[in-house]
Amino acid sequence: MSWTSLIVLSGGAYFFKLVGVAAGDRLSTRFQSVTEFLPPALFSSIIVLMSVVDGSTLVIDARLIGVGVGAIAVWKKAPFIFVIVVAMASTAIWRAVT
Repeated sequence: MSWTSLIVLSGGAYFFKLVGVAAGDRLSTRFQSVTEFLPPALFSSIIVLMSVVDGSTLVIDARLIGVGVGAIAVWKKAPFIFVIVVAMASTAIWRAVT
């Protein structure tokens, strides 16, 4: 990353923070429907990236099986602790089998 891009990104972040402070609640009510979906989308994208990327290579292994089984458990509206246990167990079983 070059110094120019770092300065531009820092300036943009400061600008967005300044706009948020200056606009106050006027913008928060307008964008509320969009901002409610940002944390789950970011969290799920981090989980998927951690599951299929190892360094700079794409890897499909037991981690992806665990994420898939966990996603099915979430889709079936299972309790959170059950989702975690099922995802961990399926990953462990897949690693033991292969």
